[in-house]
Amino acid sequence: MYRMICALLLSAGIALVTGPKLIAYLKKLHFGQTIYELGPAHQKKQGTPVMGGLMMAAGIVVSSLAFHPRKWEGAWDFILPLLAVSLLSMAVGFADDWIKAVKKRHDGLSPWQKIAGQVLVAAAFSVYCYFNPAVGSRIRIPFFHAEWDLGIFYIPLMTLLTIFIVNSSNLQDGLDGLLGTVTAVSSSAWAMISLLILAVPSLGAVFGADGARVTGVFAMSMVGACLGFLRYNRYPAKTFMGDTGSMLLGGGTVAMAMLLRLPLLLLLTFFTPVMSSVSVILQRYYFKLTHGKRIFLMSPIHHHFEKKGYSETQIVSMYAGVTLVLSLIAVLSIL
Repeated sequence: MYRMICALLLSAGIALVTGPKLIAYLKKLHFGQTIYELGPAHQKKQGTPVMGGLMMAAGIVVSSLAFHPRKWEGAWDFILPLLAVSLLSMAVGFADDWIKAVKKRHDGLSPWQKIAGQVLVAAAFSVYCYFNPAVGSRIRIPFFHAEWDLGIFYIPLMTLLTIFIVNSSNLQDGLDGLLGTVTAVSSSAWAMISLLILAVPSLGAVFGADGARVTGVFAMSMVGACLGFLRYNRYPAKTFMGDTGSMLLGGGTVAMAMLLRLPLLLLLTFFTPVMSSVSVILQRYYFKLTHGKRIFLMSPIHHHFEKKGYSETQIVSMYAGVTLVLSLIAVLSIL
């Protein structure tokens, strides 16, 4: 608990301290967001510095390593894949942001370039989990206290899941403070789950106490980074996290879930980003099938709520409330 609290405070502090200088530097380089067709009144956000997610990355890396539990598990230590998946996912997003900001190509990476990078990261992580003796091919089924052994199919299925969650996180980042708030609540749930594993001997025997210690510290580092970042990203935002930040958070979130063998809980803890992807998929296929009709006024679905007259702060509050309730259910599901 002590290390987790310290990780939160240090991570938040790093984001808060580095924020002003990073924002000023991004402005100097003219790394501003280009707004094309988004929700109502988004044109006024034109030029807002992007790549603000770098301050979150600094907080997560430093605090996770600084307060890593003393016992080192070598190559199988959870801190390695947690940071690797987060930072490598961020690297794909950073490349996309860089091309948009520096090369002035508004599309950034091509879809194939982006998916190729994500596949490499996701597949490597899935293989790591498969061979890690603390993870393996079995996943826990929430509420039923049962396990499902996916066998060799674990690798392709978890590869697809990782890509889906990272891109869902990216889609959720469409309003000031939205993804940062949702991820702070979601990561708090993963920290609580880690604490329960450590506190309840029967859960420790099932999930592994050593991995939970590391995951708990990482989760609180994510919470702190998001809270510190929200100082500059809450409405009206002084900076955007960009693909750099959204893919960082998506990678970190899916890594925690998979290492704790609870990927199905992402349907609860990360419900709103998942629904962002679902809304885009539904909108696209319905539009094609009906030759131009739409289910939502705009997708992802948070823009639909904007079109319906909700303010950005109202939508963020609503999403935070939904995530909080579902995250509490997720925590209780492992008992």
